[in-house]
Amino acid sequence: MPVMFGSVNRQRRFEALAREFSDDLFRFAVWLCGDRALADDLVQETFIRAWKALDSLKDEQAAKPWLITILRREYARTFERKVPPLVDIDAVIGLEQAGEGPEDRLERMRFRERIMQLEAKYREPLLMQVILGMAINEIAAVLDLTDSAVMTRVFRAREQLKQTMSKD
Repeated sequence: MPVMFGSVNRQRRFEALAREFSDDLFRFAVWLCGDRALADDLVQETFIRAWKALDSLKDEQAAKPWLITILRREYARTFERKVPPLVDIDAVIGLEQAGEGPEDRLERMRFRERIMQLEAKYREPLLMQVILGMAINEIAAVLDLTDSAVMTRVFRAREQLKQTMSKD
């Protein structure tokens, strides 16, 4: 049975999206849930849903926020099915730097703990900006907020981090 030209283009389009955004989605998913296995599952489910809805993506520039929205919804669905166990973020990410001293590792660990202690409404936009490199307007679209609300939340997240880190 011959392959239809449209389906070949659709598959190429999808593969390009997967190649371009899978690392970012995985990084964000790990920060979101704190579990590499669950993050892997979330990214897979995100791409399954993205494949099914690919024709609804009209603007390729909106692909990253579109995929992040799908991932966030998939993550929310995990709580409908089960509550994932909490995992130490250092064990998950394991970004040991060569030549890094104990003080540096301790500082990084404290910083991650402080980020995870932020309320979700502050943590999510901050992580989207810092980890995913998303622009304010992209974050606003994903979170269904105004640009100014996102800027306020990112600012407050950074201020809270400064205050808690200066106490340490």
